[in-house]
Amino acid sequence: MRFGDLIRVALSRLGTGKLRTVLTMLGVIIGVASVVALVSVAQGATKGISDRLQSLGTNLLTVSPGFSRTVGTVTRGSFGSATTLTLDDANAISQLNGVATVAPQLSTQKLVIAGTQNETTRVVGTTPGYLSVFAYSMWSGSFLNEASVDASLRVAVIGATTADNLGLTAASVNNTTLYIGGLPFELIGIMQPKGGTTATDDLVLIPVSTAHELFVGSNSVSSIGVSAAAQADISTVSGEITALLEQRHGITNGVDDFTITTQAQLLGTVSSVSDVLTLLLAGIASISLLVGGIGIMNIMLVSVRERTREIGIRKAIGARGRDILSQFLVEALALSLAGGLVGIGVGVVASLGIGIYAGWGFVFNPLTVVVALGFSLIVGIVFGVWPASQAASLDPVVALRYE
Repeated sequence: MRFGDLIRVALSRLGTGKLRTVLTMLGVIIGVASVVALVSVAQGATKGISDRLQSLGTNLLTVSPGFSRTVGTVTRGSFGSATTLTLDDANAISQLNGVATVAPQLSTQKLVIAGTQNETTRVVGTTPGYLSVFAYSMWSGSFLNEASVDASLRVAVIGATTADNLGLTAASVNNTTLYIGGLPFELIGIMQPKGGTTATDDLVLIPVSTAHELFVGSNSVSSIGVSAAAQADISTVSGEITALLEQRHGITNGVDDFTITTQAQLLGTVSSVSDVLTLLLAGIASISLLVGGIGIMNIMLVSVRERTREIGIRKAIGARGRDILSQFLVEALALSLAGGLVGIGVGVVASLGIGIYAGWGFVFNPLTVVVALGFSLIVGIVFGVWPASQAASLDPVVALRYE
């Protein structure tokens, strides 16, 4: 038989039992839709995390303290945990070649009161470099300046979420007194929202010198944000910071009392986890395709039994075994292909809905669709060969006598 005739006969046959055909396709539809949707979810989540990491700052390196393993006294930070970084370390890092801006941070949690509103939020003592290092911009008012740090002024800049929680607007700038830990501060600015995690916009920034004077009483810092002058300099700057801090801290055994994290490292970790997650989700979704393939094989075996006399008549008038084999195989392929196409549509719609709900938008990878469709066709071939070969091997005389 010609291929066009095989297609026509297969579609005609499948159309005679519409409900059975739809139920048979359901397993493939669910399998393909699951593969497309779950892979899209994994890729969308990766994109969302990557976008948030990119928004943290420009060419960002973060120097975090560790526990000193050398003999000596370790300074206590705002949480009472051991910290090995100081404001002098931050000043020394700012002098390195390839470093654009440095922003030391001294973080703590304090009750912040504005009028009748209050919340407990993160209070960060920092310097004017914070704005550029962490890629913030001002919505209203002004940011911290060198004069406010030098004079340990009681001034504060707040994030967009903090402003909302305290009921503050642009008109509140320079007209509002914030009470941080019971101490009065003048509100001088509100930053533009960045989005991402809640902590990104829910914070209060004050001069680092003021934080040391009022809340800590030492020269320690919780971490140091460093912006490299260019992305290509990040690796070099990381090495220079390591050498500088090892020298300043008297480390000679290679066991550093600090860690340096770059955006590239974080993105690499996210990518690795995403790849594993994508494979895991695709593997789980593929189980549905396997179930769908078993359903196709089952219905085709039933079809062979129902059409035994028809097969006998076809063979009696000259049909060859390969003609019968092709006919049943094309029917199995038609079932899997139709199920795959419908499944792709369902998966794309599901991906769109999940992306909009989660906030990372629609992530569509054509390769995922091609793989899912190819896999559904393979399922049709694998699970259609046995019923087709059984039909092709029937003896025409036995088939004609079948009741």
